[in-house]
Amino acid sequence: MKLNQVKTNCRHFKGDIPCKPHKQYGVHCIDSEGKTCKYYDQIDKKILIIKLGAIGDVIRTTPLFTRLKNENPKAKFFWLTLSTEVIPAEVDVVLKFDYKSALYLQSTKFDVAINLDKDAEACSLLDRINSDNKFGFTLKDGLTHPADEKAEHKFLTGIFDDLNQKNTKSYLEEIFEICGIKYKGEKYVLNSFEEFNSDWNLPYDKKIIGLNTGCGGRWTTRLWADEYWIKLANLLHEAGYYVLFLGGEQENEKNTFISSRSNGNYLGFFPLEKFINLVNQCDLVVTAVTMAMHITLALNKKIVLFNNIFNPNEFELFGLGEIISPEKECKCFFRPECINEKYQCMTTLYPEKVFETVQKVLS
Repeated sequence: MKLNQVKTNCRHFKGDIPCKPHKQYGVHCIDSEGKTCKYYDQIDKKILIIKLGAIGDVIRTTPLFTRLKNENPKAKFFWLTLSTEVIPAEVDVVLKFDYKSALYLQSTKFDVAINLDKDAEACSLLDRINSDNKFGFTLKDGLTHPADEKAEHKFLTGIFDDLNQKNTKSYLEEIFEICGIKYKGEKYVLNSFEEFNSDWNLPYDKKIIGLNTGCGGRWTTRLWADEYWIKLANLLHEAGYYVLFLGGEQENEKNTFISSRSNGNYLGFFPLEKFINLVNQCDLVVTAVTMAMHITLALNKKIVLFNNIFNPNEFELFGLGEIISPEKECKCFFRPECINEKYQCMTTLYPEKVFETVQKVLS
């Protein structure tokens, strides 16, 4: 075997260690008779996706990967992220964002590089990446800037609230547009981590309703009062549903309290993979705009979505549920804290309305 016979453009080629077919079957790129390895899978281009951000944002980028993979079946895909747990299994190289990964990517030639984050570090990396085609956001004079005109719409709606409020495009339409393609209804992709299925002792003869009570620490304008969650849980229980409170460590105290004051059940908080599987046990989830919302949609579960401070056109529910908003108008568009001195809008989103919507969506 000579160096010039090594198929470095094969999907299985690692460079520093033996490829999987060689380890399993002892094959070489070119055998002693001069024949090419039957496992040779030639790649024709390298495509990089940079989406570092929040777990939910990473999940809602997966439809773009699906389209790109379908249209470029011979491409080798790289994804740089902070949330490696939720990257589709079909991605060839998944990289955790750190110094080593950034250094490696800057030394790799890509045919296409896409950055969908506006954070300075992600934009800076796209600026430094060696690629013939760059999409999304880069740096100009040390600040976030569109890589080309296709990213201008998403850029402008991110810096002017009035333009954001007038936007009629969903997030998925926007990120597809950034890459110069039209969104055609591709859905989220997410592993349901079925290895945890046996960990739950749940009554599957009933409809299981998940109540995701948190909204993260940043956008507290979305919080719903404890007494409303308690009321909703009791209404659902009386109607014959099994009520399951959901949340992470940040919601543990809250969920422990409201479960003790209601007919809802709380199993505790879990690592991400196990939490995803717990959501997969539910028939419907009631949630604000959070990571749990994206997990619910990715698992093809029914949903009732609270929204008060974001443009509702942003969200694609895939026909799985409804968005409900407070009766009184929200005055705090894209604000983390309420500035309205007269009322807080979420107090006018009543448990009875949520209960009715749950029944409607399930029917």
